[in-house]
Amino acid sequence: MAKLLLNLRNVPDDEADEVRALMREQRVQIYETRPSNWGISAGGIWLSDDADYPRAKAAMDAYQAQRGAIARAQRQEELAAGTAETFGALLRRRPVFVLVTLIGMLLVASLVLLPFLLLRG
Repeated sequence: MAKLLLNLRNVPDDEADEVRALMREQRVQIYETRPSNWGISAGGIWLSDDADYPRAKAAMDAYQAQRGAIARAQRQEELAAGTAETFGALLRRRPVFVLVTLIGMLLVASLVLLPFLLLRG
């Protein structure tokens, strides 16, 4: 039975390409499923043979650790250079969006808490 190696939801194209290349390097047979037309399934990269799973998983773990370290280093560089996306920068650039989002969050939280507050009395 096939095993899902990587769900492609919110995965950038460069990462998916690197995973495909990594699996070719490891000589692991994979196949892909496409995203559904209605967005229910995002597609995925699957292993053809379950016996390859331990080797593929070890390679993926090492790859993701390396990619995470690179992303964290890039974030630190952006923070040091002052070019990182921060809440303050977003508030200055799109104040209406931030305020509407915060009001929406407060509205949802109040609707969730309202029954508890009404039943308390």
